[in-house]
Amino acid sequence: MSGLVITEVLESIIELRKARILDNKKRLHVYDGSMKLLANSIQSDIAGEQAAHGLSELFFNRELSFLLFNERVLAQAKDIKWPLLERLKFLGISSTNLDEFFETRVSLLRKQRAAGVLSIEPDNRSPAEVLRHIAHATKELVKTQYDTLNELILPELAREGVVILAPHEWSPEQALWLKRYFEAQILPVLSPLGLDPAHPFPRVSNKSLNFIVELSGKGAFGRDVKVAIVPAPRVLPRIIPLPSVEGSGRYYFVLLADLLRTFMVELFSNIAVKGVYQFRVTRNSNLFVDEEEIDDLMKSLEWELPSRRYGEAVRLEVEKNCSEIIKNLLLKQFKLSDDELYLVDGPVNLNRLVAIYDLVDLSQLKFDPIIPVVPKTLARSPKIFETVKQHDCLLHHPYESFSPVQEFLRQAALDPAVLVIKQTLYRTGYDSVLVEYLVEAARRGKEVTVIVELRAKFDEEANINLATRLQEAGAHVSYGVVGYKTHAKMLMIVRREGDSIKRYAHLGTGNYHEKTARAYTDFGFFTADEEICEDVHQIFLQITGLTKPSKLKRLLIAPFTMRKKFMEHIEAEIVNAKAGKQAHIMAKMNALTDPEMIQAFYQASSAGVKIDLIVRGQCSLKPGLAGLSENISVISIIGRFLEHTRAYYFLSDGEQKVYLSSADLMLRNLSQRVEIAFAIENDRLKKRIIKEIFTLGLDDNATSWRLLSNGSYHKNDTIGEKIAIQTVLLNRLAASR
Repeated sequence: MSGLVITEVLESIIELRKARILDNKKRLHVYDGSMKLLANSIQSDIAGEQAAHGLSELFFNRELSFLLFNERVLAQAKDIKWPLLERLKFLGISSTNLDEFFETRVSLLRKQRAAGVLSIEPDNRSPAEVLRHIAHATKELVKTQYDTLNELILPELAREGVVILAPHEWSPEQALWLKRYFEAQILPVLSPLGLDPAHPFPRVSNKSLNFIVELSGKGAFGRDVKVAIVPAPRVLPRIIPLPSVEGSGRYYFVLLADLLRTFMVELFSNIAVKGVYQFRVTRNSNLFVDEEEIDDLMKSLEWELPSRRYGEAVRLEVEKNCSEIIKNLLLKQFKLSDDELYLVDGPVNLNRLVAIYDLVDLSQLKFDPIIPVVPKTLARSPKIFETVKQHDCLLHHPYESFSPVQEFLRQAALDPAVLVIKQTLYRTGYDSVLVEYLVEAARRGKEVTVIVELRAKFDEEANINLATRLQEAGAHVSYGVVGYKTHAKMLMIVRREGDSIKRYAHLGTGNYHEKTARAYTDFGFFTADEEICEDVHQIFLQITGLTKPSKLKRLLIAPFTMRKKFMEHIEAEIVNAKAGKQAHIMAKMNALTDPEMIQAFYQASSAGVKIDLIVRGQCSLKPGLAGLSENISVISIIGRFLEHTRAYYFLSDGEQKVYLSSADLMLRNLSQRVEIAFAIENDRLKKRIIKEIFTLGLDDNATSWRLLSNGSYHKNDTIGEKIAIQTVLLNRLAASR
């Protein structure tokens, strides 16, 4: 029997304290205690037919669920309804997803296995067992990726005039051009490193492209040279466009790997080159900073960031034709097993092929460009504060423009009446316009406070840089709360209006990031409601001033009230169902893995509550189990835009409670992060959210996938009129112009 998930608890411990601080005995003590406590809890709450399922059978493994999500992403690369170059992008996304999965999740599992941790997932699989399943599943996934590339996408691109030429396909003229290109642009930056007792294996950085060369002969000093390593500097393009006839509509490209393989002999004069094989190593990219033992989080992260490039190896990718001797040499060097070796039939980093997208000017192979609309209520008024003061405003990105958010901050920065600006920043991207406005506001003497989450995964360096820049401009910068990532999306403006002070707020489900606002679906909400603004004010005080949590009137905040309030809403639906009333819960999120919330959904379903879930990625809940979850449906929507909105609906005896949130239903979001959820009480906006998120989403039979009780996902492909939520909303956008 397994207890409920404490993977998240262990992950938090590992991330906040270096592994050497916690010995195995301490880990197992935490595990055993939590297992018994949580097992007793669920045993007492789920009775009768539910208990017959066995606790370990009630949950899908979160890691394997992620791989199923990545399979759905990869399926888009094979789907002929999408434009061809967009399919290439989906292929690249599936590759990047897998990289990050190994860098973070697989790395963590390996550490748990090494520490002797037993079962810590609710499905009762040990880290060692999960790693074995991952190895099998990912090898199949990687094979499908390269089959998709070689058998579908590349041949179809060639038919459209976009050709990646293999060396045997080069014409004499092309071969001559490439040789000259190699000698002029590539050769000067290469540094071959021969291996011998005086030249050990070089440090290979995370995910870098490298070549291992089999040699036969003697070097300049008479030593036998058998193996050399040739790193490919990151400055080199992985895709090289060949000159083409202007106006021909045809594009020819050569892979850097093929170019280096062909002309590698020029690096080794008088030594025979027997084989050239590309390889790539993926390393542990988790940063370990003990926040309770440091004085300056920024300095500690700056110290840790370089180590990410050379963390413990977790995956080795090598060309499939690589010799056994070389494969074994690399595995030994990186201390990996055959399970961690991936043989690839093409470039070792598929995402690098996406560069072709911007090099090809063929509109028929891409999505039609969209120009997001600005709602008329905001477009008509040059003074955004006057509009927001009159009524709440809702933006649905990317169908509606992110520009009003930028304008909101721009006007605040320039308006002499604005006294204070406070904002949270999790991911903003480089060269953010919003950061420019915050800097300008600080320079103009306004009180600017910015909570920058330095620990946003893979954005740590960018956030350190923007924090430094804001501080130099005179802004107050906070790094959040020790032990809790600040993931809430909030912006507040304090303005003097006559003899009074007026506050305005923007709350969102997504990051303040101009680029992702064009590619992710999210909601942004403007309000001047006094109670909401007071709640936002109190939350900022809690984060920056470290004050005790105060009672909020309109907002929910994790880790304090969000879980409790959602559980109360679920319990209310259970009471209504048992009283014979209609009871309905709908929720949309990126991931559902929190065991307590899943347990509550099971209880609600058992009581007769109808539950419709739209979960894009990981889902540990099993729908359709008789007597337990037969009233629960789960779908995943994969389309042109990344579904990123978090929204929660409770029928509430006809009152209809609707929340938008920055949080998924994961233990980390509800218990280990600062998150917010805000109720939408305006009837017009509430109906709009229900229609645009839940009605359209649940009716989608073109881009949605249904989760079955056996863990598989089946494409919703019913006969009749096709409804794709994103297409419907894009068509409405076009019609509104």
